[in-house]
Amino acid sequence: MTNDESHHSPPTPLGALARLGESCARRPGVVIATWIAALLVIVGVAANLHATFKDNVTLSGTQADTGLNVLARNVPRVAASSGLVVFHSATALEDQQPNVVDALSQLSHVDHVIAVSNPWTTASVSPDAHTAMSTLSFNVASRALSSSIVAQLNRATANVRSAGVSVNYGGGLSQVTQPVVNDRRSEEIGFAIALVVLLLVFGSVLGAILPLLTALVSIGAGVSLLDIVGWRTTFSASAPKLAIMIGLGVGIDYAVFLTTRFRQQVMDGVDPVRAAGHTTSTSGRAIVVAAITVSIAMLGLYASGLVFIGKLGLAAVFGVVTAALGAVTLVPSLFGLFGRRIDRAHVRRPVAESGSTSDGWHRYAAAIGRHPWVYLTSGLIVLLVLAFPMLSLQMGHVGDGASPASFTSRIAYDEIASGFGPGANGPFTLVVQLHSSSASVSNLESSLTHDLLATTGVARITPFIRSANGAVLSATLVPVTGPQNSATADLFTRLVDTTLPRVLTPLGDHGYVTGETPSQIQFDQIIAQRIPLIISVVVILAFLLIMTVFRSLLLALKAALLNLFSIAAAYGVLVAAFQWGWGRSLLGMNENVPIEAYVPMVLFAIVFGLSMDYEIFLLSRVKETWELTHDNHESVAEGLSRTGRVITAAALIMVAVFLSFVNSDLVAIKQLALGLAASVAIDATLIRLLLVPATMYLFGEKNWWLPQKLDRLLPHISVD
Repeated sequence: MTNDESHHSPPTPLGALARLGESCARRPGVVIATWIAALLVIVGVAANLHATFKDNVTLSGTQADTGLNVLARNVPRVAASSGLVVFHSATALEDQQPNVVDALSQLSHVDHVIAVSNPWTTASVSPDAHTAMSTLSFNVASRALSSSIVAQLNRATANVRSAGVSVNYGGGLSQVTQPVVNDRRSEEIGFAIALVVLLLVFGSVLGAILPLLTALVSIGAGVSLLDIVGWRTTFSASAPKLAIMIGLGVGIDYAVFLTTRFRQQVMDGVDPVRAAGHTTSTSGRAIVVAAITVSIAMLGLYASGLVFIGKLGLAAVFGVVTAALGAVTLVPSLFGLFGRRIDRAHVRRPVAESGSTSDGWHRYAAAIGRHPWVYLTSGLIVLLVLAFPMLSLQMGHVGDGASPASFTSRIAYDEIASGFGPGANGPFTLVVQLHSSSASVSNLESSLTHDLLATTGVARITPFIRSANGAVLSATLVPVTGPQNSATADLFTRLVDTTLPRVLTPLGDHGYVTGETPSQIQFDQIIAQRIPLIISVVVILAFLLIMTVFRSLLLALKAALLNLFSIAAAYGVLVAAFQWGWGRSLLGMNENVPIEAYVPMVLFAIVFGLSMDYEIFLLSRVKETWELTHDNHESVAEGLSRTGRVITAAALIMVAVFLSFVNSDLVAIKQLALGLAASVAIDATLIRLLLVPATMYLFGEKNWWLPQKLDRLLPHISVD
């Protein structure tokens, strides 16, 4: 099919999106002014509300949660949360004991503190006498502490610091002591790379600036709306950066898809207003479908049953929805504003999406068509190699031990590990709810302590303390290994499933393992249990969407399977980088860490949604040519030629945006950024430009086969 044949002036579009696009193009001033006014109002409101973002995980009904509730009901003034103050000196701390004790007295006056432990009376001085730790007990959850607490802590410990003692804060205090994350430089780097890519690929200055400008406005509105909602409900600390990452990525991509098609229409002599309407009704419709798909996938995280995870998905939706809204309103208005002048300023001869039957993309498609099995097999081998490390996937919580070395929580973590052993950073609280007679309690304490110390992975245990009402025993157990070590999670499971039941069940008593580390372990375990459900929901959704949109059973099955291959490869990259340490220094990591428990689940939902952008964009062009020619080879070649340049550019931009966030101080953001960059790169190259055309050549005319009964059952959705 020649360019002339494929670029006749489109008929006057009649759809709602076409009318919207033309209306925005005819009145660019009104649309742009409306966006600016709305943005200023939203940003102003958000700035005045001062929303806070903290990790807030509730695990009602779990071992850890039940144990904490039992303790709270039976022990008066039990702490709602706690934090650690770590004192360290190059010389023996006994010489500084008066100064330390004075600091402890001052710490008792800090807001919400109900108790301060003395290291010398609680055996909390290290064997070498250089490190001591005091536990601050609070009457509110650590996430509810104000950032002003830090200034109070510093004032309380000022004298002991001036005496030469190092003071750092850890445990629950890391919620308020960690510096506010500022990833603005990451965003600037992503934008700069995106601008260079667009200029090099398309040549047009305005064609490059327009997608970046509209994405910036859209994500500004989206994140500000998230701030407003975050004032009324708690979102994770990672939520704003996740919204920015996804919003920037899809926002630039959506605008690139639209701009490329509009510029091609204008190059072909179509009136700019009509071109804006046609672009909005075709590529714009594909964008709306893609945005809905991403949003559904992200909201599907609520299927995990964990509000914390569901809200991460909801946060991303704010970025996606505003990006799509900007794409179908703000972008067409700028088309109308610039019109035929859009390519006037250029760094080289402007190009859009048109190609010829002799261009590189057609030659590349012809090569795949001649040897589809070779290309298919080669691509699958590469995917399997990338996915291989996934077999070693270890999910867990990345705690203070992986924070930057300058953070006070990291210094406290290292000093505790050095002075008391790694497990002291993640102690367990044991709670025994008594039903046996009082006479047997002493024997129970002795028997239980003996069995606990004999359990593999236990370093030490404090004596059991009986509550005033006699209903509860409690003690602190210190594991041999640190909270990030998988052996600590194994110890939790042994205690809950074996050690405690063996001693307590015959007596009718109940035992619980609670505390911050056990709660995190249970959270990780719940996530691991729910991942298959999320994957099933996402894969089924992908299958139904592609089958409905393109009326094809085989293409839908192929999309679902390739999604699995793509995410497996991305998981493999994460394991190699973070668990095995390949290129660790480039990521700003000083030790190997597990994959944050919720990252694989969130990553899967995001990748599914983003992959639909490229899938829909490529297949819609292939189908368009198929309906005109019924020539499978020509359809695949023409689809690649029309979309190859824009998919490559869009993928490069998204990879650049995501990779720019690996500089974040939050390890979870680093992992999401690398995982998303890897998955987009894999999806846009191996999947979309290699495996998809190879399978479509092998399927032949069966690409568009759908059983008649199924065809009648499925709704009809037009994408392009």
